[in-house]
Amino acid sequence: MQRRFDNALGDSQIETRQSDTDEVSAAIDLEIPTLTILSHPEVARVGELVRLHELVAGRAAELSRLEPAFAAPGSSELRPLSVAHISRQPILLSPGNIADGGIVIERAESSTRVDVDGERLGERHVIPELDLRRGTVLVLGHRVVLLLHSHHPRFSAVPSFGLIGDSSPMVRLRHEIQAVAGFEASVLLRGDTGTGKELVARALHAAGSRSSGPFISVNLAAIPTSLAASELFGAERGAYTGADRRKRGFFERAKGGTLFLDEIGETPTEVQPLLLRALESGEIQPVGSVKPRRVDARVIAATDADLESSIAAGEFRSPLLHRLAGYEIHLPRLQDRSGDFGRLFFHFLHQEIAELGREELVGAAGDDGRPWPPADWISRLARYPWPGNVRQLRNVARRLAVARCSDDAVLRSTTLDRFLEPGGREDSGSRPTKAPDPAVTEAGDRHRSGYRRAADVSEEELLAALEEHAYERQRTAAALGISRGALYHLIEQCPAVRKATDLDEAEILQAVEDASGDLIATATSLGVSRQALKRRMRALGLR
Repeated sequence: MQRRFDNALGDSQIETRQSDTDEVSAAIDLEIPTLTILSHPEVARVGELVRLHELVAGRAAELSRLEPAFAAPGSSELRPLSVAHISRQPILLSPGNIADGGIVIERAESSTRVDVDGERLGERHVIPELDLRRGTVLVLGHRVVLLLHSHHPRFSAVPSFGLIGDSSPMVRLRHEIQAVAGFEASVLLRGDTGTGKELVARALHAAGSRSSGPFISVNLAAIPTSLAASELFGAERGAYTGADRRKRGFFERAKGGTLFLDEIGETPTEVQPLLLRALESGEIQPVGSVKPRRVDARVIAATDADLESSIAAGEFRSPLLHRLAGYEIHLPRLQDRSGDFGRLFFHFLHQEIAELGREELVGAAGDDGRPWPPADWISRLARYPWPGNVRQLRNVARRLAVARCSDDAVLRSTTLDRFLEPGGREDSGSRPTKAPDPAVTEAGDRHRSGYRRAADVSEEELLAALEEHAYERQRTAAALGISRGALYHLIEQCPAVRKATDLDEAEILQAVEDASGDLIATATSLGVSRQALKRRMRALGLR
């Protein structure tokens, strides 16, 4: 690292005042070594950071209970870590020499227990420049987790658009949203699975001139090929067997608003010419109609597929790709925005615990008096590659919340390995993989609490009880004779049970229409509780 700084700065003398180093760094577009809080006994401090300008100037930085001072992005309030389990004597962070590069971390006179990427620090450790770019996880005194990483000092003057994080990729993404939102051109969102493409689509809608209109979200991979044309473009009465009334397609429902087409690469080949026509002319041809119909909807599409390869294979039309990609936005992977991990994880964890009705556990210490989740768990999660990105992170947070809120001691004491499969690979889909319930594989046929064993509840019994009790969790658990935590675990393991958060706007609107506005009937048809449906509708801005 020192060599890189020397090459960039030449022989110029740089004063150590922060304002001067800010100006120099901005002028030469340097990324500055930064410490970001991933976990802290005061959960509200997660996401605070400090830029180590001393390292840019070739000097050592000190890390202790009393220094340096951290601040939330955009805030002027500075505070040290102030944790009693961290020594006042500093740990030293120094620029590496020409041979080492990177950053050297030394214990010096500090008595603080320090773990570097899961390994206990001896007297000295060299963090290579490549590891610095990826992010190195430091655990101090089993209480505080920090990420040491390179960070460009860019600040965003644009709104957050509901996106969590202030890493450089997220700042760039917000600027792109602001720049594109006001245009009518189609937008193609590209990124790996689970990167939050629908959230970005909603941000584009909310920030644009069509924000007062509907936002209709459609997952093309979930629509049977035989129904794709009628679902998208509508159908006239009698167009096919069972069409006893005129059907409004998604394009018509999105009138004056935005139509979000997720998994656009799954569009059936026979439907692609019709979709291309709709984009080029603003006209659709409902199934069974002899006359085209004008539509007024902005289209935002998304995919994690390699559409260029699909074009080469004859599975996707090149003109359709060009029409969809009036502007392309590429979403970053979670591992490319490692500085955002702490804020994202604790946001999801708090949300899931609150959803379970146990708000008092948010920020509470674990059974051993240490912050929960334990610092070593946060360290391991921060170093995990997250192939399923933000969606996968949310799933893990949900499972941890269920275990934390469980009334069952065995489930509550489950280790992190329960949530990540051996070998470090966890499913990236929307539901967890099938695995033995640790609450029922331990010795004994019945929990000490007197509840039934969850293993004795079949999937058919679970589904029947949920339906009988209108998907209300507490009543269902009581009817089955199991704890509420065990019920949540069974639901997590059962792919046939839906969550309200899995419902998109189009599906809800169709169910409301089919139920003639009856909320209870709507919830029953969707397989969720009335309260959960109401929460989901509020989140989607539906009345």
